[in-house]
Amino acid sequence: MAKATQTFRCAECGWTTSKWVGRCGECQAWGTVDEAAAPRAGATQAGPVSRVAQPIGAVGLEVARTRPTGVEEFDRALGGGLVQGAVILLAGEPGVGKSTLLLDVTAKWAKDAGRTLYVTGEESTAQVRLRAERTGALADDLFLTAETDLSAVLTHIDEVKPSLVVLDSVQTVSSPSLESPVGGVNQVREVASSLIRVAKERGIATVLVGHVTKDGSIAGPRVLEHLVDVVLQFEGDRNSRLRTVRTVKNRYGPADEVGCFDLTDAGITSLPDPTGLFLSRHAAPVPGTCITVTVEGRRPLLGEVQALVAPSALNTPRRANSGLDSARVAMVLAVLERRGRVQLSTRDVYTSTVGGARLSEPATDLAVLISVASAAAQEPTPMGMIALGEVGLAGEIRGVTGLQRRLAEAERMGFTTALVPPDPGPVPPGIRVVEVDHVGSALAIVADPASAFPLT
Repeated sequence: MAKATQTFRCAECGWTTSKWVGRCGECQAWGTVDEAAAPRAGATQAGPVSRVAQPIGAVGLEVARTRPTGVEEFDRALGGGLVQGAVILLAGEPGVGKSTLLLDVTAKWAKDAGRTLYVTGEESTAQVRLRAERTGALADDLFLTAETDLSAVLTHIDEVKPSLVVLDSVQTVSSPSLESPVGGVNQVREVASSLIRVAKERGIATVLVGHVTKDGSIAGPRVLEHLVDVVLQFEGDRNSRLRTVRTVKNRYGPADEVGCFDLTDAGITSLPDPTGLFLSRHAAPVPGTCITVTVEGRRPLLGEVQALVAPSALNTPRRANSGLDSARVAMVLAVLERRGRVQLSTRDVYTSTVGGARLSEPATDLAVLISVASAAAQEPTPMGMIALGEVGLAGEIRGVTGLQRRLAEAERMGFTTALVPPDPGPVPPGIRVVEVDHVGSALAIVADPASAFPLT
């Protein structure tokens, strides 16, 4: 008889091999290769079904209705609020404010919607209580426990009978039925699968906090992101108060929303209009500054680009930037020097954003170009002007997506003029646009603003 062969499969990518290895040969992940279950002989037989199939028009929608949590920006990222039985994965770097945000969410949910269970596996209950007192996140129906055993967590769910469960974090909880270490691939998959099954059976909204790796990706098996209904990325710079919750995946709403928060010693608050954090106030026009409008998810946000050009004492002039894409800045500087005839090869160029904003989309190219040209010529840009456009290698100014939405936001914030690519389409009332099709046209406006924006 033929000898039965064993098959080993990677839990991350599905790669298979005939013998066990410590590292996957496809995705190079360590400790993810386990023995795959042998296929059962014979054809699969028909079995009982959990529920009868019905016409799609007869399917009820109540179980998919969103319910607000009371935290506006968190609801915005979720697409309106939490859904009964939905499982959310919230990932972010250590110390960014995940626990503070979720403590605020659970406290408001407990006050308005019912019992809430907060399970912490990284801190003691006393530590969480101190933070709750400091941030004003105390509620009678908010139950708190510190557990790292999966069976104990499930027991707490049976006893409390909550409508919302928060597990902080999924990498700290383990199942006693598995011998793999805490935080390992198998443990994370087992813990997540068990909680997802309970959430779906009982209609409990569940939030799982996840760790991230050094490169910013979610730690654990990739299948974890496929199992949950919503994946949120919590981002923020330690040197800035601004925090953002970015939707990566959402089965109940748009997957491109962004919620903004202000993190202080007193807690975390929603920022419905965070534009003020990204702009500086100048009493008079200043050389080397230009305002642009970026789109985060579906939300247009104003951002300020600042530039400083100074003579260099080095053989290779320095290029430094903060908050901008280094590759795009280098490209814009090359186009500015080659197509715009602005001498930069013997000067240091420093570029930055205001308030810790990240401007990486091509629509901000024109603002970077104008700010650098303004700093090099020591000519201030006109007050109340914004710049929108992608800069091409030939020096052309290309169109950007969502131009009308960006112009409407600029007009709402009090800006009156805008440099835009050709054929902008319908323009919101209250703002005047000047079309620029080449780098030379933009530089001419920087050199002589009165020619483009005559006094009326």
